[in-house]
Amino acid sequence: MLSPDELERYARHIVLREVGGPGQAALKAASVVVVGAGGLGAPALMYLAAAGVGTLGVVDDDVVSLSNLQRQIIHFTPDIGRPKVDSAAEKIHALNPYVKFVAHATRLAASNTMALLSGYDLVLDGSDNFETRYLVSDACFLAKKPLITAALGMFDGSLTTVRAHEKNAAGEFNPTYRCLFPEAPPPGTVPACAEAGVMGALAGVLGSMMALEAIREIVGFGDGLVGRLLMVDARAMRFETLRYRWDKDNPLNGERPTIVDLVGAR
Repeated sequence: MLSPDELERYARHIVLREVGGPGQAALKAASVVVVGAGGLGAPALMYLAAAGVGTLGVVDDDVVSLSNLQRQIIHFTPDIGRPKVDSAAEKIHALNPYVKFVAHATRLAASNTMALLSGYDLVLDGSDNFETRYLVSDACFLAKKPLITAALGMFDGSLTTVRAHEKNAAGEFNPTYRCLFPEAPPPGTVPACAEAGVMGALAGVLGSMMALEAIREIVGFGDGLVGRLLMVDARAMRFETLRYRWDKDNPLNGERPTIVDLVGAR
């Protein structure tokens, strides 16, 4: 049930035929956890809070540094040195007090990821390393949770939705993250953000698109990104979509799955 204040707050959503009152109520009832309160997680959190997602969880064990502020728009200059989850909590509460915020100031590992993610309806992964991406994607499959995952390069980014625990209309499993990227690149081949740099506004574009995809998943309208990788080229300002399919040899939901828990996946 939406209060009079919420009806006014979300009026521009409610007048959309694809959302309406039922869609806004679904957003209020939803719980979403965002992995990383950084370049991708910051704008995603702001737009999910503004949209009225009822419960927002954030996983991040880092503190705000000066170099973060070029792209991590949920953090301000006075926040330098504060835990990112505390800084994010303050901004989200100021933006929308109807949102319940849950801080997880911890680093994800095989020992805690399943328990942490299992309490949410939807997972958004904005982490900045392949180890965490594989860990989160494996956990989402095992926990039967939908996953929206994005990644950033210097002037490029990508976004996809993974529902590998479900089957498509043909009765075939949806693809996993491992169907798209069977193995992580060798160590040292992909430079870290601190070494290569990243265009700050690009993080805002991809993070906002993560939030949009999450809203579409919760409300249930449009054609989602399951089996499609959306790629953004900021140099040419070009958007392209790559389709990918289930790989029968993938270790999660393939014909001979070998990953049955997170310990075995590492």
